[in-house]
Amino acid sequence: MDGRAVNRFVRISARKARIVADLVRGKRVDQALMILRLTPKKASPLLTKAILSATANARVAGGAEARVENSGFIVSEVRIDEGPTMKRIRPRAQGRAYRILKRTSHIQVTVSSVQ
Repeated sequence: MDGRAVNRFVRISARKARIVADLVRGKRVDQALMILRLTPKKASPLLTKAILSATANARVAGGAEARVENSGFIVSEVRIDEGPTMKRIRPRAQGRAYRILKRTSHIQVTVSSVQ
């Protein structure tokens, strides 16, 4: 039984979110949630929310066997893809303008039941 959750257009750069995603990939869900709770990065609560959503989706898809604990699932896949980049302007001296890039990400989490 697998569950999947997608969180799109998240206001964090994909490069920074991938650092946190590498910490939890392949771990049991309860271990992954504990790691994320102790990680002081902006991506931690975003990934926590996605993992909990994917676990809930797996339970719903499982039907009668949905009474599985969090330790019965593993984080099988975490993909962080780049979303669209918002372009902004910062005024500088002598009439110049510098570009500010506000990057976004798409987070996709898949959890699988432990066999």
